[in-house]
Amino acid sequence: MSRLETGTLDLPAPVAQRLRRPGWRDPRLLTGLALVAASVALGSWALRAAERTVPVFVVRETTVPGAAIDAAALTVADVRLGGVDLARYVRADAPLPAGAVALRVVEAGELLPASAIGSADALALRPVSVPVAGRLPEAVRSGARVDLWFSPKARAADDAPGAPSQLAAALTVAEVDRPQGAFAAGGATTVHVLVPIEQLPDVLAALAANGRVDVVAVPGS
Repeated sequence: MSRLETGTLDLPAPVAQRLRRPGWRDPRLLTGLALVAASVALGSWALRAAERTVPVFVVRETTVPGAAIDAAALTVADVRLGGVDLARYVRADAPLPAGAVALRVVEAGELLPASAIGSADALALRPVSVPVAGRLPEAVRSGARVDLWFSPKARAADDAPGAPSQLAAALTVAEVDRPQGAFAAGGATTVHVLVPIEQLPDVLAALAANGRVDVVAVPGS
C-alpha cells in the first residue's frame, strides 16, 4: 500500500532558527548606545549645574527704608543655581547702583532683593522723632512696625481727657534711641519712625499739640 493511499504525507521537519548576536551595525544596538550616552551626558550636566554657585549680596544688619546700600552694609554668599530664583536678587559679580537706598525693610542675613533697592527720590517716607514716656517694649526695634495714637489732654482740671485717636498705622521704625548708663532711669526714649509724606501734617500737628503721642507695636512685625 502506497503512502498516498494511507492519507499521510511526509513533511520536512522544522528547523529551529538560532538567535544571532547583533552586530555593530544593528540599528537597535546603535539606538541603545545613543540613549545610554545621552543619559550619561544629561546626568553629568545636571550634576555640574547643581554644584555651580553664583555670588549674591547678603544684608549684614536689618536695613530700613532710606538706609544706604553700599559695600559696608553687605556681605557676599555663594548660592547654588538650583536653590533660589537668582533673578529676584542682586548678584555680587556686578556693581551696585550708585546712590542706592533700601525701599523697604530687609532683615539681617537676608539675600538682597532687587526690588528692595532704588533711588532716594523713589522713597515717599520721612523720618520723624517721637519721644516716648515710660518703658518701651523690646519688640519696638529697628525694622519693626508700629501704630501712632494721640491722646489729647483735658482742657481744664474738671474736664475728662479726650478719646485717643489713631494717627498712623504700620509705620516702620528706623531707629530707637534708648537712654544708656546714668541717664537710663530718668531719660526718655525716642523712636524714629518713617512717615508717608501725605501723613506728615497729622503726625507733626499731634506732636505739637497738648497731648501725648503713643507708639504701639504691631504684633508679629
